[in-house]
Formats: sequence, C-alpha cells, structure tokens
Amino acid sequence: MSGIAGLFGDLTGSWLTEMLKKLEHRGPDGSGIYVDGQLFHGETKNLSRREFKVALGQNSLSIAGSEVQQPLVDEERVLVANGRIYNYQELKQSSNYNFRTNIDWEVILSLLDEHGGQLFQAIPKVVERLDGDYAFVVFDGENWAAVRDPVGVKPLYYGAHQGMDLFGVASERKALWEIGIREVDSLNPGFMLCNRELIPLPPRIKKSAPLDPVDNSSHVWLKSKLKADLIRSVQKRIRGLDRVGVVFSGGVDSTILVQICLSLGVKPELYTVGRKGSPDIRFSHEAVDIMGLTLYTAQVTEEEVRRCVPLVLEAIEEWNIMKLGVGMATFMAAEQAAENGLRVLLSGQGADELFGGYHRYLELCKEGPVALQNGLWQDLLQIYGVNLERDDAVAMAHSVELRVPYLDLQVINRAMDIPTHYKIRDHNDQLRKCILREVAAELSVPEFIVKRPKKAAQYGSGIHQLLVKKVFKDQRYVDKLKVG
Repeated sequence: MSGIAGLFGDLTGSWLTEMLKKLEHRGPDGSGIYVDGQLFHGETKNLSRREFKVALGQNSLSIAGSEVQQPLVDEERVLVANGRIYNYQELKQSSNYNFRTNIDWEVILSLLDEHGGQLFQAIPKVVERLDGDYAFVVFDGENWAAVRDPVGVKPLYYGAHQGMDLFGVASERKALWEIGIREVDSLNPGFMLCNRELIPLPPRIKKSAPLDPVDNSSHVWLKSKLKADLIRSVQKRIRGLDRVGVVFSGGVDSTILVQICLSLGVKPELYTVGRKGSPDIRFSHEAVDIMGLTLYTAQVTEEEVRRCVPLVLEAIEEWNIMKLGVGMATFMAAEQAAENGLRVLLSGQGADELFGGYHRYLELCKEGPVALQNGLWQDLLQIYGVNLERDDAVAMAHSVELRVPYLDLQVINRAMDIPTHYKIRDHNDQLRKCILREVAAELSVPEFIVKRPKKAAQYGSGIHQLLVKKVFKDQRYVDKLKVG
C-alpha cells in the first residue's frame, strides 16, 4: 500500500517532492523518485533546481516485512504502484522474466515485457491477467500510462495545469492541488490514461441476465460456490499477515468476514464505532460474547464528532454530509487500529450492492428482475466514486490499508450470476440479501445477526444523528469549517 504520484511536461524537481509530502500519511516507511532516467531514495533536496520532463514517485507503507522501495525499473520501463497483486506468485512461475525482487509489483513489468509493443496495446492484455486491487503508473521511455483495478478499489486522480505544460496523476486530489492543478478528475476504472488520453479497457464486471430460479439444486450450487469464493477472497487478503482487523458493526456482512477468518485459523481484532446504546454497539458486544474475540470500541460523542469532522473532511476532500457520516465511522475505527499498531483492516464494503442490501432496491424489485439487476450493476460501476475512494482516504489518513473481500472480481461475477430472486424475494422483503444470509448461517454466524436488518454505518453508529441534530446546528462551527 502506498501513495503514488506522476508528473509529465515541463517540470521542476520541487513539485514532485511537494506532492509526496502531501501523501506522506499513505506511506510513512520510505519514499522513492524517478526523474528522467535517475532514481533517488530518501534525500531529494538536490532535485529542487532540476528541470525535467517525467517524474514518478512513491511513498511506501510496509505491511508484511520489509518492502523493496519503488520506483521499480528494468531495462525498458519504470513503475510506481499502489495496492496488491494477489496472483503474482502464479504469474512469476509462468514467466521467463529476470525478476530482481520478491515483491508483487514486478509481475507488471514482466507482463509488459511479455506482451511488448506500445503501452496502449499491451496494458489491456496485462490487466486481464491481474488479480488484485491496484493503481499504477508506468513509463517506457517514450509513452506513459496510468491504470487502476476494474472495480476502483485503489484510487487514482489526474488533471492538467491550466497555465503551463503540466499534467499529473496521484493517489489523492490534494497532491495535485498542492502544485496548482485545480481541475482534478477521478480515473474511471473502465479506462486507462495513456499520454493524457483516456482509452477504454475491456470490461471485467459481468452484467448477467437476472434469470428466474430454476430449481433448488441451482440454488444450493450457487450458494456453495459463493461461499467458496468468499473464503478464497478473504484468504488472499490475509495471507502473510501476523495481525488483521475487521471494521465490525455486528451486521451480517462484517460478521461473515470474521467467521471466515476464524475458519482459516486467524483471530481478527474487531473495531466497532458507535454512541453508547447504539445498534452497532449493542449487536457487536452480543456477537463478541458468543465468538470470544477482542473488541475495540470507539465511543461516539458530540465532542468526538466535532474533533473528527475537519479531519474527515480533509481526508475525503469534499463537503458531503452523507460521505462525512459514513466515512467518520471508518475513520474512527482506523484511528484506533493504528493506535494498536495494526496496518490492515477488512471491510464489508460492496456486499449491499452485490446482494441487494439497500432499502431502495425494493422499488426496483417492483419493476421486475431486469430493473433490479440493472440497478445493482450500475451501482457496482459507480461504487468507486460513491464509497471506495472515501473509505480508502479515511483509513489511509492513519496509514491503515482497507481491504474489501466482497469486491474480489470472482466474488462480484459470481454474485452477478445469481438470480435476483435469491437476493430479494419480493418487494416486501425487509431483510434482503437472502442468499448471503444463508451463507452466513452455514458459516456459524449467530442467528440474531443473520436476521438483523440492514442499518447503514452512519445510522447504526449514531453518528448521523449527532451531526445533523447537534454539530451542524452550531452555525459558528459550520462557518469556521467552511472558512478552513
């Protein structure tokens, strides 16, 4: 996990170092810079007077042992990357590339070497073979390209300076704002940037037909496959970790992740956020009493909300009350995890979009299975901008990586193959996510959690109520925030 940045055009050395300084929280364990064929690690003061055309930089977050510092280079290319490639061992075994390191990112260089040719031709073939959550920028001496994973789990932003020949990409908007690039866009996961041009990538999220259930055997088969896919997804994301945490609400999505961890021989630490007596606090404590795990609770008070509001706004980089409320829960969980020395948290993000968890899906259900399937698919395509970038930002504000097993590509495509009737029985189904709840029961999730209705994080924690009825009623406080 890291923060990455790239600049192209008529550049000076200080700009990239200024960007990396803004991204320091994303990678406090080391930094590296590439400028026009030269690599620098650590000390970069001598770059301040340099002029150059291409610069790539990275701040690294060490999670499992020591990490080789980026940028990575070979005879033809230089790469900076953020995230994880989960199938890198398999890719290495089938490659004739001369690997110089043991880190996952080098397989991207090997695949580019294998496919050769122009970047815009090679990269679509490369990303088809990657299983992971990633964002990367690569330069081959003539051309450059920027890519993020098909779902958009890892962030990447871009923009051009309006007054000079300067184009930049970075893990957060604020890094681009720092050097005067004010008009910043989020890179759509369905596209890559190649020499400042957006080029579509082959879609990897299926839009399956919402078939009516055929018989009970198909239901049983799909359920068993979904369960196996979820177990594999969690296994990939906790492999090699000494410790792992879960953003825990006492709901079915997060408890499934806990039970899978336990089935794999890993005892996760649980982090719950909420007001005293709030639903998330109550359910989390009841669940922990049964599961016998360690629960860390971040108490939500008006004072705590006031403290966190400007910090969360700084992280999410926009004034959005809904995102603020949802993001604050993850922010506070990650804050406590960081205080405990934890570097990785699992999140249940994505389960509602895959299995019809939100109440609004009942209206689509009234219109029929096609309308519901289209709604789920569209929400998946937009989840990077609606939820993922926010959650990544608030967790990385504390140098904690958030991993999202439900948004594994295999899990997503399995879920899209499941008939909508197995997710929402009809427009009166107040629980929803039927097949996922059945999987939960098979994984020994306590029955009272299996049957717990959906409660969004900002409501289940009580944060939204404090924000709306207390904190934002204080006009002086709000005015001060907006000025700041």
